[in-house]
Amino acid sequence: MDVFFAVLFFAFSSTITIGPNNIMMMSSGVNYGVKASLPHLLGICFGFPVMVLLIGIGFGVVFQYYPWLHWLIKIVGIIYLLWLAWRIASSAPRSVDAKARPPLTFWQAAFFQWVNGKAWIMASGAIAAFTSVAGSFYYDVAQITAAFLLMSFPCVGAWLIFGTVLRPLLARPLPQRIFNISMGLLLVISVLPVIAELWGAW
Repeated sequence: MDVFFAVLFFAFSSTITIGPNNIMMMSSGVNYGVKASLPHLLGICFGFPVMVLLIGIGFGVVFQYYPWLHWLIKIVGIIYLLWLAWRIASSAPRSVDAKARPPLTFWQAAFFQWVNGKAWIMASGAIAAFTSVAGSFYYDVAQITAAFLLMSFPCVGAWLIFGTVLRPLLARPLPQRIFNISMGLLLVISVLPVIAELWGAW
């Protein structure tokens, strides 16, 4: 139980901080509101814990044998995130009630976790820090998964609520343009540590 509370704190502190998921969640809240963004929210909140579980029970072994596969996923993830940053930053100002591009679906948000650099760092870091090989490994993995499942909803949901609070303030074209460009730049910044890691390994 002590391990569970320790990983619960880790899950909270790592999930509440800025990253691709939270930036995109806040942007979705601004542009689409809570109801339309719920599939996106649920995709993150269930998709990431599933990712943690799969890494814990075997994906880590796969990447030990095929490290190039992990690097390939990271490279694809960087390209995808940079494309998303451009898409957000270049979005034309529009009415917040207009129906332009649809928000991410549940499955898009869930699968996005596998190309999200911060998600890999969080998942692999938690598995490395809070598991032991002394017989309770899979129990520890289950606790880590449960902790992230519990923390995802309030932490990621807070960014969605924050986005919807900003929504009325961004009804005019200029503030909305500034917001979209800022979110695009923040998304690029959030990718920089992964780029630096790849560059250092190269």
